[in-house]
Amino acid sequence: MNREKSPRSRKRFISTRRFIKDVVLIVAGIFSAAFGLKGFLLTNHFIDGGATGISLLISAVTGLPLFVLLIAINAPFIWLGKIIMGKKFALKTALAITGLAICVASVPFPNVTDDNLLVAVFGGFFLGAGIGLSIRGGAVIDGTEVLAIFLSKKLGTTIGDIIILINVLIFSSAAYFLSIEVALYSMITYLSASKTLDFIIEGLEEYIGVTIVAIKCEEIRSMIVNDLGRGVTVYTGKGGYGKTGETEERDILFTVITRLELNKLHTEIEHIEPEAFVVMHSVKDTKGGMLKKRPLH
Repeated sequence: MNREKSPRSRKRFISTRRFIKDVVLIVAGIFSAAFGLKGFLLTNHFIDGGATGISLLISAVTGLPLFVLLIAINAPFIWLGKIIMGKKFALKTALAITGLAICVASVPFPNVTDDNLLVAVFGGFFLGAGIGLSIRGGAVIDGTEVLAIFLSKKLGTTIGDIIILINVLIFSSAAYFLSIEVALYSMITYLSASKTLDFIIEGLEEYIGVTIVAIKCEEIRSMIVNDLGRGVTVYTGKGGYGKTGETEERDILFTVITRLELNKLHTEIEHIEPEAFVVMHSVKDTKGGMLKKRPLH
């Protein structure tokens, strides 16, 4: 009986811990985004990109309450999220957006500054942090990316291209209905928010995945483990050479390091085998394995 309960208890513990973590992240994201909106952007009529930017623009032009527009503008994206990501994602997103609307409507935030540049930069910073924290918690408080995913599948374009097109339309509308100056400052807000969002999602240390094809694989593997303190995955593959495509079996190494360690890795590989074939690519997120460097002796 104990053996049967143990896996269930562990699963329940992991699910509860994950649920609490998600709730904390989403609540923190809601308050951060609300602070960015009420403490900076609203009083200066600046906007952002995406669904939040559309809500801010309509509120500035028509005078309608922002909290009503946040729910109304994002409602179609919640429906799309249910189709694309599932019911759980849609429910969490609906609760997060509703929570943001309630926070904007009821929680008083001071107007921090009237300096346009500070408003644009820090309004975007807190708004981007709020969106990023919510995404970390498994929800979104701005549905533009859900729309971008949907349209990219229908039109065969990239998500980034669709987001850029949406924001071009938003900022062009801001220039027409508000002013060119407000539109330009709003673009700074968007850039600040997007960079903060990337930082929250990707973290402080940007990881690089490195694949190495070399003859002296064991020496390079030993260097990565002992000198860099990183883990290595060893694959068995075949190398093709020349026009005839002759093949030869050899080991292939894969490791994940930080950008700061990249120069040292290149230098050490040059010392061991200058002709080694090295392929690098950015890694958005990692979990498990030897991510934290083990102590070097």
